[in-house]
This record gives sequence, structure tokens and C-alpha cells, in this order.
Amino acid sequence: MIRREDKLIKNIDWITVACYSILVFIGWLNIYAVVYNPDPEVKQNIFDLSTNSGKQLLWIASAALIIIFIFSIDYKFYSTFSYLLYAITILILGITIFLGIEVNNSRSWLGFGDLRVQPLEFAKITTALVVANYMSDINFKLNGWKQYLSVSLLVLAPCVLILLQKETGGLLAFSSFIIVMYREGLPGWILLLAVIMVSLVLVTLMYNKIYVALFILILGGLTIIAMTLFSKRTRNVSIFRRSIMITAVCLAMISVVYSVDFFFYKILQPHQQKRILILLHPELDKKNEGYQINQSKVAIGSGGLWGKGFLQGTQTKFDFVPEQSTDFIFCTIGEEHGWIGSSFIIGLYVFLLSRIVWLAERQKDRFARIYGYSVASILFFHFTINIGMTIGLFPIIGIPLPFFSYGGSSLWAFTILLFIFLKLDAHRKELLAH
Repeated sequence: MIRREDKLIKNIDWITVACYSILVFIGWLNIYAVVYNPDPEVKQNIFDLSTNSGKQLLWIASAALIIIFIFSIDYKFYSTFSYLLYAITILILGITIFLGIEVNNSRSWLGFGDLRVQPLEFAKITTALVVANYMSDINFKLNGWKQYLSVSLLVLAPCVLILLQKETGGLLAFSSFIIVMYREGLPGWILLLAVIMVSLVLVTLMYNKIYVALFILILGGLTIIAMTLFSKRTRNVSIFRRSIMITAVCLAMISVVYSVDFFFYKILQPHQQKRILILLHPELDKKNEGYQINQSKVAIGSGGLWGKGFLQGTQTKFDFVPEQSTDFIFCTIGEEHGWIGSSFIIGLYVFLLSRIVWLAERQKDRFARIYGYSVASILFFHFTINIGMTIGLFPIIGIPLPFFSYGGSSLWAFTILLFIFLKLDAHRKELLAH
């Protein structure tokens, strides 16, 4: 008779575990590369606990213990106590507003002696659990505005508290849940509308809002005229209704255009405003706010095809790129391992994301499937935005590269997020029975 522990070990998706381990290991090596001193008189060990590489090793070791703990808990715990865990997270986020440590103009960290933890990283996990639990209810169907709003409120609750902490980067990561909602029945036009609205904000920041509003009106008018002329039945009531709908959409878009200034200058911090403006207008400030992104591009571009070699990066060694152990860790890959190394890391992430989606699709239990898509969506957002901002495709919003960036909070949170899903997947047949 096969023991329960042996059965669990057999059912674990070891391919995903291997992919996770490779990313964590390579990330650790690159953190060492960032802090490495090429001076032969300086004796520096990768295991030195006084350096970031040594500290990261401790985080990795503790993450391994967390994985063991996750697999030792009954798989029903994650759905049964999802609302309680979510409520605790909301409470901690509220406490952080008043008792948090201020770092880079945001109050999003809690300190316990020398240990600092960022609660918002763990809020992504509990939000994913509660969304999966809520949407997996037997009576729930995502087919109306009431359902869209109820799920959105679950996601927005921690977002409001994170916004009060002035941590905009962490806040934006919660937008990834729209992918989960789309998978579970959210109409594609709503997703398209969200993309249009974001694009509209960027266009408004680049051009005069009067011209943008005028363009929207002209486009809407031409659409109504074309619809009327080329319709077989010009007096059809549906044409009138569609015209009203198009007019309403145009007015909504114009209201967005004229509200951009309020959100841009009242909600965002000055340094965040400058980062977005520099993304849209790179020539504005290359020595101050634009310095980081320009140096990031230089570091990645200097690696060429094969890179300069491990521990040989000059941009890395002389601190030309700020925050290179955390938000800009991908620069080290680009400089030391070139296009080949960068492509390998990107390929590894794409494979991991594809694997998680494949695992999610094979789940017969809705809770496990929805949670699996939440994991994939959150990791996809971080991966895309982090690498995108290092090469100038996105503004600098300060989010870590999963399993790669230096820091205990992010490594712990991403590890918990992923391995809860692997735990659920290992019990997928038992989940179906319940």
C-alpha cells in the first residue's frame, strides 16, 4: 500500500519545481555578481552573510522551509480559511499605513528589529485565494455587472489601503486579476475597453487634451455616419441604439481625457510623474530622473550577443545602475550574459508561465483552476513590467522580478503563491471528490 506522503511526492509537478529552483539559483548568482568587488585585495565570499548574496541565501533557505510547511498543511485549509486570511491581510495593510516604515516616499514596510516585511506582497496571495473561493461557489456565474462588481470589490479593497501607503507600483500588480476574470467569463470587450482607456491616458499625456477630445468626437461621428450609410435598414431602431451607445462611449472617453490631470498630479507622487513623462519623452531629463533608465539601457546593450562574462560587468561593479540587486537585476543578465543569456532567462519565465497555465487548465476543481490562473497572471504582470521597464518599454514603478530580485518579502510571497497552487495540483483528484 502506497503511503500518503509517497503519493503526494509522486503527484508534485517536479518540472515546475525545477524551473523555480533554476530561477532562484541564477538570481542568487546574479545578486552576488552585483555586489562582487573585482579588487584582488578584497576577499569576498558568496556565502558572506554581511552581503546581499549571503542574506539572500538565508531567504532561499527559509523559503525551502516554507515550501515544506505548505505541503504539510491539509489542502482544504487554503479554501476553508481564505476569507480569514484575507481579513487578516486587510487589517495588517491598515496598520501599515500608520505604523509602517517609510522607504522611497512610501509607507509600505513593517519592521521587526532588523527584519523588514512588505505586507502588500502577501496581500496578492490572500486576494488570489479569496477571489478563487468566491468565484468557485456553485451558485456563482460571472455573467453580469453585479458579479463583475462583487469580484472587483474584493480586489479593490486591498488596493485602496496600498494606495494610502503611496505604493503605486505594488498597487498596479492587482490589475492582473482582470486576466483571471476574462478566463472565467468576463466579456472580451471589457478587457479591450480597459486597454483603450490606458492607451487614452498615455496619449493624453503626450498630446494636448483638446486635440485628443476633438479626435474622439470626429471618430465617433464618422462611425455613426458609416453605420447609417452602409446599413441595409437605415431606419432600424438598432442603429439608433448603437448611435446612443457610441455617443456614450465617446463622452466617457472624453471624461477620462479631462480627468487625467487630476489623477496624474493628485494621486501620483512627483517622482512617479517624472518617470512616466520621461518614458513618453526620453529627452527631458537624462541626468536626473532619466538617469536610471538610460544607464539600464547602456548596461544591457553593452553585453552584446554573448555578454562580458560572469562577474565581469563594468556597469554593475561601479553602481552606474541604481537598485541593481532588486528592481533592475535583469541589467546584470543583459550585461554579463548578453542577448543569449537574456533570451534564456526570458524563455525560462515563458516556460514557467505556460506550465502554470497548463496545470490550471487540467484542474477539474474551479477553486484550484481560478487560483492557478491568479498565480500565472500575477507572475506574468511582474515579469512583463519588470523586464519592460529595464529596457524602457514601461515606466519605472519599482516591482521585483519573481524569484530573482533580492529581498525576503518578494521571494517568500512568490514562493508561497506558487507552491500553494502546486499543493492543490498534487491533490487535484481529491479536490474533485469534494
